[in-house]
Amino acid sequence: MSSPSKTDIRALSLIELTEAITAMGEKAFRAKQVYEWLWSKGARSFDDMTNLSVALRAQLVNRFAINHIHIDEEQKSNDGTIKNAVKLFDGRVVESVLIPTDTRITACISSQVGCSLDCTFCATARLKRMRNLNPDEIYDQVVAIRHQAEQYFDRPLTNIVLMGMGEPLLNYNNVLAAIEKITSPQGLGMSPRRITLSTVGITKMIRKLADDGVKFKLAVSLHSAIDEKRSKLMPINDSNTLEELIDSLLYWYDKTGSRVTFEYVVWRGINDGEEDIRALVRLCKKLPCKVNIIEYNPIDDGMYQQADRARVDAYIFALEKAGITAVVRRSRGKDIDAACGQLANKNLSVV
Repeated sequence: MSSPSKTDIRALSLIELTEAITAMGEKAFRAKQVYEWLWSKGARSFDDMTNLSVALRAQLVNRFAINHIHIDEEQKSNDGTIKNAVKLFDGRVVESVLIPTDTRITACISSQVGCSLDCTFCATARLKRMRNLNPDEIYDQVVAIRHQAEQYFDRPLTNIVLMGMGEPLLNYNNVLAAIEKITSPQGLGMSPRRITLSTVGITKMIRKLADDGVKFKLAVSLHSAIDEKRSKLMPINDSNTLEELIDSLLYWYDKTGSRVTFEYVVWRGINDGEEDIRALVRLCKKLPCKVNIIEYNPIDDGMYQQADRARVDAYIFALEKAGITAVVRRSRGKDIDAACGQLANKNLSVV
């Protein structure tokens, strides 16, 4: 853990860092060198900054901390997926996942320690929210998975999804600050179009995303297009109804020109009926969108079970007949509890 008397240096903007460096009697360009070490080169200590004088490094050590994450444990799936237990500077742990396919390598990253929402089908929702992740902690997860992609697969990281632990829109400022660093030429230089933020559908924050002109993609965890059913699955729907959600997504599309992706799990006896299919088709006709039907991953209590393949196929048939793009996403990493909805299931002690 870092000393509480030291400032987290990565919490400073370049302007603030320049002011601090010049106050030490150094030239302003030294701040740019430090900034590059912190964000582009991923320095874990001030001793790594070899183009700085020993004296300056000593001053930095005395005044600042680099609150870097640490991969406490790697679990490797039979399908190549890697789940990381990510230890934060204060000892708390979140999880991130590297997901490899033939055409891409995706980093699934967390934005909060635990979650304050109560989605009944999600393991993370059973953990109370401890705190938001800082921008550098979100950024570091991407850097770590990028390194794993090169180390284990000899391929670059291609995509990022904020679909790990937590609700990204309830950590709005830190998430956007992290994405700015990830996409900046002074950071990782990744295209925002390679980043997808997934939300349960907090309508006022979706509108704020649109107003802020973000360039990344948006996905919404939907799971039912019937208010009563969705509220039972996702209590957030009581205060962010489907009508309000659609209005916010139309606003999003009008501002950004980017269609939303709906994430949708089909459960046996819960949302696998004909009325559920018709409701989803009606909803999807209201705005430009596509649908990912996601394979369900049990979280041990048996409350929810994956619907029969015939019911999933019925969804796909009805959506495609209506001209709506729909695909079935097969889960990866199930044998190590790294699949969608399973994070933090087996190790409640991690938070």
